[in-house]
Amino acid sequence: MATFFHWLRSPAAREYFFSTHFWGPVANWGLPLAAIADLKKDEEVISGSMTSALAAYSMVFMRFAWKVEPRNYLLFACHATNATAQLTQGYRFVNYWHRGGKEKKGITAIPATDAAKGGVTEAVKAAQAASRSTK
Repeated sequence: MATFFHWLRSPAAREYFFSTHFWGPVANWGLPLAAIADLKKDEEVISGSMTSALAAYSMVFMRFAWKVEPRNYLLFACHATNATAQLTQGYRFVNYWHRGGKEKKGITAIPATDAAKGGVTEAVKAAQAASRSTK
């Protein structure tokens, strides 16, 4: 731990923290954080082409981060996280649009809609009956 703090005070640390090897990946973390947040959204709004493009982009830049000298582990971790999140989104997209997920979701949603509609209909009838009885 002492060697880390010693390095932290060195000119090499200042050079690293004021370089694009640090700030580029830090700024880039917005992509995987947004992708992780999107995992909770409905499959209806997933764009297959955008998800594919972002997954390919992250895979290309994972290789770049590994091959560049010195290796940029922060950039690699950022793009590995984004590629994983985008591939998960891609799976959700294919499952929903091409493997019957939309139909399965629609079947389970219909009874809840009918139940709510029935409750509203009963409430309207009760209100009409109450207004007739007060006249």
